[in-house]
Amino acid sequence: MNYNLSQVPKRTGKPRESGLTMVMDKGLSIREVEDMLSIAAPHIDIVKLGWATSFVTPNLKDKLKVYKDAGIPVYFGGTLFEAFVVRDQFEDYLKVLDQYDLEYCEVSDGSIEIPHDEKCAYITRLATRAKVLSEVGSKDAEKIFAPYKWIEMMQAELNAGAWKVIGEAREGGNVGLFRSSGEVRQGLVDEIIHAIPAEKIIWEAPQKSQQVYFVKLVGPNVNVGNIAPNEVIPLETIRLGLRGDTFGNFLTEKAKKRFKLGKYSSDRRITQDE
Repeated sequence: MNYNLSQVPKRTGKPRESGLTMVMDKGLSIREVEDMLSIAAPHIDIVKLGWATSFVTPNLKDKLKVYKDAGIPVYFGGTLFEAFVVRDQFEDYLKVLDQYDLEYCEVSDGSIEIPHDEKCAYITRLATRAKVLSEVGSKDAEKIFAPYKWIEMMQAELNAGAWKVIGEAREGGNVGLFRSSGEVRQGLVDEIIHAIPAEKIIWEAPQKSQQVYFVKLVGPNVNVGNIAPNEVIPLETIRLGLRGDTFGNFLTEKAKKRFKLGKYSSDRRITQDE
């Protein structure tokens, strides 16, 4: 940090297992990637090239090298995995991972229906060659899963070898974990968080209100994903209680009382040195 400030929560250091920020790259140019990394690299843990944008991105290897040189792993979105599977080209998908020297990959079934045991088999096979991020939830707003089903699928996919499971929200944050308005399905999230270890879940949370919700629920070291490039720095201030939405969450009771911040909740699951 640029200067000393007390009563700021302790963030995990890179490489992190919790407190991850996953950025969604929807087609940045090489120069835009360089500009983003010049300011945000310390706060970015992993980058997803959204859905199948890697298929049409020019100079892809050069772009991946910029991320690699910055020490930031990249993976191709789960929709690309589905595009290969639905065409019966899974073996070709494996070749793509090798061709681009990808150490991470995503398995999802948000656009097609894959029997869950088959999905878990894909995870197990891929886990022998890469860290697998496994996405749970549909991109179809009409498909609503009961909380117990989310939990069963997440646990089974972790057991199959997934490094992290991702709660689906799309890049707009309006399906899966959220209602069409972007409002969190609180009952669903509460049940998941009590059944699956927090450090194993990446919550897709592209909207600021959603990021605030998860920081307040889990703490500053919550894993969040689908973050826009220009939202990385603002998200870090939310994590540290340096933006109005979480300003009072990590202050001492004495400070909150003195400055009448009682309206801010001090309840948090991940604590820090005061």
